[in-house]
Amino acid sequence: MSASPRASHGILSLTIKSKDELYRSYMPFIKNGGLFVTTQRSYQMGEEVFMLLDLMDEPDKIPVTGKVVWVTPRGAQGGNQTGIGIQLSADDNTVTGKIETYLAGALGTGRLTHTM
Repeated sequence: MSASPRASHGILSLTIKSKDELYRSYMPFIKNGGLFVTTQRSYQMGEEVFMLLDLMDEPDKIPVTGKVVWVTPRGAQGGNQTGIGIQLSADDNTVTGKIETYLAGALGTGRLTHTM
């Protein structure tokens, strides 16, 4: 999984190649769903972001909008990845549906993720 922000617009690019990566990144406890993006750039809570999501078997990158609702800072305890959690916009419910279809049967298993 990789994230490369562009400083001028807060645009992120997230590539998720496996169901395991998707499970670790998805935040089902966030209203409309959320994704954790590993990044070294500093973001503020509530900051609006735009992301291009390259999701597993999808033929094209998916444009996603949202806002920052989670921040894991550099040097966080427990060796957690530095990054942000993005709450997906209500307009992106198709993305949430695709993610939850990929994760059918895996949600709620209690395995560790990037956030909880």
